[in-house]
Amino acid sequence: MTRQLLPFVRMRGRDVDEPGRVSSPLELLFDLTFVVAIASIVTQLAHAIAEDHIVTALPNFLMVFFAIWWAWLNFTWFASAYDTDDVPYRLLTMLQMGGVLVLAAGVPSAFEHGDYLLITTGYFIMRIALVVQWLRAAAQDPAGRATALRYALGITVVQALWIVRVFTVGDWPFAAQVAVFALLAVCEMAVPIWAERPRATAWHPHHVAERYALFTIILLGESVLAATSGVQSIVSAGASSGEFVLLAAAGLALLFGLWWVYFLEPAHEGLENNRRWSYYWGYGHYLIFVALAAVGAGLEVSVEALAHHAETPVTTIGYAVAVPVALFLVMMRVLYRPLIGPTVVPPALSLGGAAVVLLAPLVAPATSLAVVVLAITVVVALVVTLTIVVRRPRPEAAPVS
Repeated sequence: MTRQLLPFVRMRGRDVDEPGRVSSPLELLFDLTFVVAIASIVTQLAHAIAEDHIVTALPNFLMVFFAIWWAWLNFTWFASAYDTDDVPYRLLTMLQMGGVLVLAAGVPSAFEHGDYLLITTGYFIMRIALVVQWLRAAAQDPAGRATALRYALGITVVQALWIVRVFTVGDWPFAAQVAVFALLAVCEMAVPIWAERPRATAWHPHHVAERYALFTIILLGESVLAATSGVQSIVSAGASSGEFVLLAAAGLALLFGLWWVYFLEPAHEGLENNRRWSYYWGYGHYLIFVALAAVGAGLEVSVEALAHHAETPVTTIGYAVAVPVALFLVMMRVLYRPLIGPTVVPPALSLGGAAVVLLAPLVAPATSLAVVVLAITVVVALVVTLTIVVRRPRPEAAPVS
């Protein structure tokens, strides 16, 4: 629903039953900045896999992706409850977009040198803008003041801890650095749970579900971009072959299959009927999103391997695709079962499909990576097909007299 832009609108909680609530053009523009950040992190992971440095690169990938995902998540849920779309709101959103771009610029340094200063700076810019938004909500929405002030305080305290971390743990063992990061990540996720104890924010289930769906499409798009970049490099080098064509086709079909699995069931109905599961569903999406990003990196390095530009064993490269696909299938079952009930992908299909996917890379030395990706794609296609065939039909709504 399009609203007229006004210079200033009093910030109040929006109606959770507001009809026609969809993502605003500003939210779509905001998402574009994350395309840059995600593209950078996918490229860095792909290079690490190709150079057989996955063990050291994976923790950095998970940590940087958390920063990207958490910044996006905080904006999304705040906007769902308090989007006024006036001039101050738009300017503060623009500031957050600038922070995302600074964060994206710091991704190579984090992977190559373990230097998180630029990423922390970008994160700081985004968080300061969000704190101002919450303080504005506290000042203008008396009903939600206690919750808004708790958010502002919690975000500020944890952000201060991130700044302390970046200046103190640089000489610590890498395992200790990861442990500190994990602790602060838990603190971040505890802030909304603590802040909403006085009064829950008025987030809109249809709007939130659509925002998550759009982020899923962005991640799938990054996989397409990663695979395309590899394709272009091989074509430019004149090394294309039938195996390359098979890999490209199987990769595209795999992404389509993952998209289909994600959209098998509408999440908005589950969020509307089971709001108490919102934290579980919203936080758990970190694993779904990180899996989709990792698939993109796996496909990119698979294409590079065809041109013999990868130093990693083919079985390891196969697992770079198989492991995130298996994680995605399992998490789709784990996250959606409490939300929408037995109509979700049956456990025999999700868990069984994941198990078969994890076996596929074992045939890579005897066949090829193209065959491995094709086998994974076939498994995902079977999961989709059999779910549609065997799932229980939705009960029809009773007619309104």
